[in-house]
Amino acid sequence: MSKQFPALFRQLRGIVEESIPGVHRLYQMCSREPGAPSLLPCPAINLCDSVVKPRFDTYYAAREGIIAGLRHTTDVMLAGKYACICGYGNVGKGCAQALSRMCSIVVVTEVDPICALQACMDGFQVRKLDDIIKTIDILVTCTGNKNVVTLKHFERMKSGCIVCNMGHSNTEIDVSVLQDKRLTWERVRNTVDHIIFPDGRRIVLLAEGRLINMSCISFPSVVVSVTSCTEALALIELWLFSKEKEEHEKRVKASGGDFGEKFSDRYKKDVYLLPKKMDEYVASLHLPTYGAHLTELTDDQARYLGVSKAGPFKPHNYKY
Repeated sequence: MSKQFPALFRQLRGIVEESIPGVHRLYQMCSREPGAPSLLPCPAINLCDSVVKPRFDTYYAAREGIIAGLRHTTDVMLAGKYACICGYGNVGKGCAQALSRMCSIVVVTEVDPICALQACMDGFQVRKLDDIIKTIDILVTCTGNKNVVTLKHFERMKSGCIVCNMGHSNTEIDVSVLQDKRLTWERVRNTVDHIIFPDGRRIVLLAEGRLINMSCISFPSVVVSVTSCTEALALIELWLFSKEKEEHEKRVKASGGDFGEKFSDRYKKDVYLLPKKMDEYVASLHLPTYGAHLTELTDDQARYLGVSKAGPFKPHNYKY
């Protein structure tokens, strides 16, 4: 929009972004040379780094989605299978723990030492993909990177290995290398292809390398509810702010510039995190679904912690 429809882009009153690449681009647009103006026409809210929404979209959705996706497409028994999870972020954590609970033998690959240590503490081996590729039964990519699985891996996989992607882009599995005339593609189901190599080996590729949680299954309704609720509240917040600013400017103009009340310009042309109070509100709206009842702080407890009885209960930098 900024490049092809600049006039329309300048009319925006607020932007709400939930994807990792989209948020990255927004930060690029507002973080230019020191003193240079922001390229954003309005404030933007980054939902990717909020608390509730990404946790449901990644960890909880992946924990159920990987099992549903594999079962729906292959009907494979997961117990005893050697599964490799590439990437141990929120999606990788959900996939690894779900497969482990199904009694699969789970191993993790990672480039980040912190995530690798987390995997070790959760009881998973951390190995290099090249070292274990010959023994893998199920390979799941969750890195958000590109070319995680390439031709050198396909050539060494055992026959029947299931390859699928749970990351946030379709670049993780280099499917282009499988468009080789020496290889035969056999469509088994709508989202299942067997790639037959000259030596007779078959690789089971799901959704042609696209996200199986988008292509092969539907999202749980509670995930959609949490996501939509968070987005709606963020949009309402920015819209109300823009209306308040507009009304203030009208009053200033009507008074000939001599309007004494100062406007609280809490949102500038920058990228902001979702206010913690809204995150807590989204969570509280979904608690009755599970019959949950919150404990209330006493006045003395609230003063001791230095928080309001109504929240927010944690600082913005708190890691849940």
